[in-house]
Amino acid sequence: DFVDKILLDLGLSSDQLENSGRGFSFQKNEPLLMTFKRDIGVGDLTAMDIVNNWAEDSLKAIIGGFGEERFAGRIARIIVEQRQQRRIETTQDLVEVIRKVIPAKFQHGRTHFATKTFQALRMATNNELESLQEFLRDGFQYLSKGGRMAIISFHSLEDRIVKKFFKEKKMSGEMIIITKKPIGASKEEVEVNKRSRSAKLRIAEKIK
Repeated sequence: DFVDKILLDLGLSSDQLENSGRGFSFQKNEPLLMTFKRDIGVGDLTAMDIVNNWAEDSLKAIIGGFGEERFAGRIARIIVEQRQQRRIETTQDLVEVIRKVIPAKFQHGRTHFATKTFQALRMATNNELESLQEFLRDGFQYLSKGGRMAIISFHSLEDRIVKKFFKEKKMSGEMIIITKKPIGASKEEVEVNKRSRSAKLRIAEKIK
């Protein structure tokens, strides 16, 4: 079966962030799980596994790559040092570890100093970027000719993947891009919902 429209909103709901009990937010002290899996099995990856077991180079790569965190190297190093003394098991444990290497002038900005590291760990735990690429490939296959795909992303890496996919399909003559530039939230919407300020909407239509 084919579909005429596909809309993918990559944003997390406030409920997921704040009331999951899984450590997505540093606002509450919770177990450092960060997985979206409903039932967590013995072999399922969690953020706790990552911070306590992954090599320093791997931690630096995901915090710097997924989180685009300028202090990724320092954070990776202190995580490895601290876990040798005591396991990092809760959101508060991790925040306090990160605090040790973030310069004071960066600890009181508009964005919390742990935001990018938490974001990176969530993305790595849930394999989010690969899942997005898989969705785009599969979604395109099920889209009917003349059907449109609209993707709302909130992260520069996500937006880059969507932009690249649409561009490749345009080059192969399979899609036309409806939004030459991504559409952002209006000033009015941002005032009501601050999290919408980083939203980017891209739309493309299947022609072949």
